[in-house]
Amino acid sequence: MQRRNFVSLSAAAGLTGAAQAAASKNALFHLRYYYLRQGTQPGRTQKYLSDVWLPAARRAGVGPVGIFSPMFGERSPYILTVVSYPSFAALEASAYQVAADKEFAKAAEEYNSIQDPPYVRQESELLRAFDGSPAMEVPPTDPKRPARIFELRTYESLNEVTVQRKAKMFDDGEAGIFRRLGMSPVFFGVALFGRNLPKLSYMLSYDDMAAREKLWRAFGSDPEWKKLRAQPGLSDAEIVSNISNPILRPLSFSPIR
Repeated sequence: MQRRNFVSLSAAAGLTGAAQAAASKNALFHLRYYYLRQGTQPGRTQKYLSDVWLPAARRAGVGPVGIFSPMFGERSPYILTVVSYPSFAALEASAYQVAADKEFAKAAEEYNSIQDPPYVRQESELLRAFDGSPAMEVPPTDPKRPARIFELRTYESLNEVTVQRKAKMFDDGEAGIFRRLGMSPVFFGVALFGRNLPKLSYMLSYDDMAAREKLWRAFGSDPEWKKLRAQPGLSDAEIVSNISNPILRPLSFSPIR
């Protein structure tokens, strides 16, 4: 009996190790929302992120990083930070390193004043990158060009089966159509933690709103897209229960822009 248990445990450990190895190929994306009131909170939080948090994150080797505010969208005003990590271990290690950063700790304590709270609420989401798009795709940086605009699209799904079906739909062709048409993906991920689960989110970047409208028109009329969405089980009604898509601007100090 003991030998059988040992063999079973060893086999399970092997499967766990294989699963971890597979998972390590897919980046994790941490989305943190700072929900704010009009007044001093937006300015204070921007200063904290630019002067305190971002330098500490760089010292810890964290990145790529994007920091955004909405052009329009629900629950404004807020600031969104998006950080990519290669693994759970890297996420944990960087969190410890930032927390141990004495320069960061002192300034963070000043920011988090109990007498004058710097934000209304924070929310975090953790996404795992799709198999077909396993890493963040950072747009090229050019200081001579205006900042891009970004769209964060979130598809809430009916259940765990349908959210994975929608993710596979991207891997099997939808993400490729985006790239062929010139729609620039930043990341694709299924939410592991967060609100309104199950869901997936992805981010696209555009030169401006006019470019966005032109690209989505081209996507909607694309023959390959029409063929893909016509397959049984892949219509929105079968796999998507809600879509949200705030349009975001990178803040002036955002590395991703």
